[in-house]
Amino acid sequence: MKNALKFGFLGLALTVAFASCNNAETKSEETADSVNTAIENTVDSATQVIDSIADSTKAVVDSTVAAN
Repeated sequence: MKNALKFGFLGLALTVAFASCNNAETKSEETADSVNTAIENTVDSATQVIDSIADSTKAVVDSTVAAN
């Protein structure tokens, strides 16, 4: 009887641990997705800023060349 009780508690503990770990994986996947989205947004923003700087620099160089 004692062994059956021990195995029952062991099964309960494993079930709780499995449920806890399964939930953590879902949160990890959601976190990874949100981090991935944030990285993509940051890269897109940086690309737009670099393109804007390049366009501004090209305009200044073109106007300087045209003035000379």
